[in-house]
Amino acid sequence: MEKLALGKQGLQVSRLGLGCMGMSEFYGATDESESLSTLNYALELGLTFFDTADIYGYDEDGIGVNEKLVGKGLGPHRHSVQIATKFGLLRNKTQSLGYNGKAQYVKEACEASLQRLGTDYIDLYYLHRADPNVPITETVGAMAELVKEGKVRYLGLSEVTREQLTDAHAVFPISAVQTEYSLWSREPELGILQACRELGVGFVPYSPLGRGFLTGTLSSRSQLAQDDWRMHNPRFSEEAFEKNNTIVQGIQLIAQQKGVTPAQIALAWVTAQGNDIVPIPGTKRVKYLQQNSEALSIRLTAEELDRLNEIAPAGSTFGDRY
Repeated sequence: MEKLALGKQGLQVSRLGLGCMGMSEFYGATDESESLSTLNYALELGLTFFDTADIYGYDEDGIGVNEKLVGKGLGPHRHSVQIATKFGLLRNKTQSLGYNGKAQYVKEACEASLQRLGTDYIDLYYLHRADPNVPITETVGAMAELVKEGKVRYLGLSEVTREQLTDAHAVFPISAVQTEYSLWSREPELGILQACRELGVGFVPYSPLGRGFLTGTLSSRSQLAQDDWRMHNPRFSEEAFEKNNTIVQGIQLIAQQKGVTPAQIALAWVTAQGNDIVPIPGTKRVKYLQQNSEALSIRLTAEELDRLNEIAPAGSTFGDRY
């Protein structure tokens, strides 16, 4: 598995990462045993970069179920993997409770994540969302203290604006920005991706398969479980399914001609956007992890890239991301 640098501070990760959120919540039924098998198989494939967050998964003890799972699965391999986690969003079992980017909370959130992960350091610590009531410079300043204390190795930001990234990077070097990016979510091309490259910041696309829509395996909302988060997402309404299916049909045609899956084409498109990009497609199943890893060997021709850009130009997707 090829390794790439995220940022200029020394963070090296596998060319492909694994988003672990769905192993604990949001996308229907979960199975810890299957999730642990998927984590083990990821290691066999050479993946070393794993993404979680403190709010993924909720049980009687509160948030952090996914961090506990990741810690359990990766604990024996801790020094050969890079674990990324996030803080800054607040929730209870059923709803969002807002943001917290205050300096004291930064320290508290980090300590809690370290405990749940069963580790004494976090490789990449993201601010999940900027707190609108706290200057991002204050939050990042507190995050920088964690680096000095050895509890965090590198800093990241998630879903920030160009201005927020610039302000944060001036306080302490940011190694990575995480944002949704795929053939149906091309908003990063309108500014944040360029800002990352100007500052030497790595880029980590989440949901590079359009939350499963670009895989071609979904044709109706009826295929989603009632507790699936996508049931409440604008891009998964019945109207959106119909309108956005033209994107999937175009991807499917290229996939058929190339003898691969639509998911592999969608992922190959993301990786083709640059060697400073490390996507983290999420899955809780070995089968799909295998397919995702095989996408790294797919080389899209200039003609195929042009066709994909015509099929899904920026702004063509029906429905808001959230």
